[in-house]
Amino acid sequence: MNFVERLQVPEQVLEEVRNGAIHSWSAEKILEWGFDHFAPRIALSASFGSPEGMVIFDLMHRTDPSRSRLFTIDTGRLPQQTYDLMDRIRDRYGCEIEVFFPRPEQVEQMVRREGLNLFYESVEKRQRCCRVRKGEPLERALGDLDAWITGLRPGQSVTRRAVRAVEIDETHGDRIKLNPLIRWSREDVESYANQNQVPVNALHAQGYPSVGCAPCSRAVEPGEDLRSGRWWWENSETRECGIHTGFESDGSGI
Repeated sequence: MNFVERLQVPEQVLEEVRNGAIHSWSAEKILEWGFDHFAPRIALSASFGSPEGMVIFDLMHRTDPSRSRLFTIDTGRLPQQTYDLMDRIRDRYGCEIEVFFPRPEQVEQMVRREGLNLFYESVEKRQRCCRVRKGEPLERALGDLDAWITGLRPGQSVTRRAVRAVEIDETHGDRIKLNPLIRWSREDVESYANQNQVPVNALHAQGYPSVGCAPCSRAVEPGEDLRSGRWWWENSETRECGIHTGFESDGSGI
């Protein structure tokens, strides 16, 4: 269930999204469009667990640092390397990171009833944990926004192949969702990060292309799907936390 208030998107914005031209724009032009239409009620959602988010924030900062907002969700189960990266980003760009935490009472109730590692027992329980630790905080984060920016790319996983550059996010109250790296490959992302010395999570160098909560992330072998190290005990069609796909009423989030 989602509790984000539904927005009335201006018709001009809807028309720009529908006519398709925006989907061929560069990442920088997409970000500038987002700033012009929605600032200051637009922000990047970054997990600090993938280079895409860090590359986007660097692009945002180069485009207009005064309009560059960044929020993240601290689930309480993140690895130390992720916290280290948050501090590096804060120091590098002189920015404020808006951190949202899960509600303590909800975490306590869930853990007392189902244990600390309930996510290994079933997809339903794993999605329940994601909903408490990530989904609900995201709803609060989006309450202050009309648009949000993510690092989604079609090449990341089978669950993201239909991602478009700009979307009407029905899962989250019809907010505008910008995915500026829609036409970038993983190689493009890594090349940009290297050339511009963008700070990234230290676990990437240890074989973790995607880093989430510590017990739900592992290194992958060369040639494996980039997100195969996330919730690796599940099949590839269920490897989403629900933030971008929504949660089913029964908790599966598929």
